[in-house]
Amino acid sequence: MTIRWPGDALLNADVRWSAFDPIAYVDHNYRDLQAEDAEILQILRDHFGGHFAGRTDGPVSGIDVGAGANLYPGLAMLPWCDEITLFERSSANVRYLKSQVASYDANWDQFWRVLCKSEVYAALDMDPRAKFRTAVRVEEGNLFDLVAHEGQWSMGTMFFVAESMTTSREEFTRGVECFLRALAPGAPFAAAFMEHSKGYHAGKHFFPACDVGESEVYESLAPFADEFTTTRLKASAAVREGYSGMIVAYGHRNSNFRIQGG
Repeated sequence: MTIRWPGDALLNADVRWSAFDPIAYVDHNYRDLQAEDAEILQILRDHFGGHFAGRTDGPVSGIDVGAGANLYPGLAMLPWCDEITLFERSSANVRYLKSQVASYDANWDQFWRVLCKSEVYAALDMDPRAKFRTAVRVEEGNLFDLVAHEGQWSMGTMFFVAESMTTSREEFTRGVECFLRALAPGAPFAAAFMEHSKGYHAGKHFFPACDVGESEVYESLAPFADEFTTTRLKASAAVREGYSGMIVAYGHRNSNFRIQGG
């Protein structure tokens, strides 16, 4: 059965994000490694590993925008970063993330193992929990407020956020813009999107989504990214009802800080 949000457009500010249930969300989505996430992890390790292999950059700061109850984007950035900000609006998700910093739960080990199938990650021979504990900080905040932090982070991720917080195409586009504008020129990034999502549950509560496909994702990224790729995952849409697949975009931030329409 397809789920649809009733009535008029629902904006991000209209949603009671404190009602998001991170435990139910993790149990449904991340207790076991699903095929779509395994495919995404391969893309992440190749993109980030390819960018940083052999480099001797100075301090690297990463941000996972709208981290929610998902640690694997942060884990994918972990080897390369001196510090990582998990930026999240929902107070419930912030509490979950903070509970994971000192020693994250065992279910996340399977995601780390997929990353370490890459020689670049495996060769680092690091204790991910120890690095996570020292590098990660959790910050509560609104995606749209990142306009005050233009160019601050050296790399970034945004997974299932811009299209999963509103039914508005305008807010979706603005969300992608705010994410990319927070990154420094040349910063590697990766973002993931639910294709043609009709909304989703996190526990007992239903949350909105914006119906986007690969063309909308590409168009939202194009003004702010160089050498970027959008790809629709080969794995079937099996996580839940109400979407047709997943799209991953990855590349590098360009040097254009001009606001769309500005």
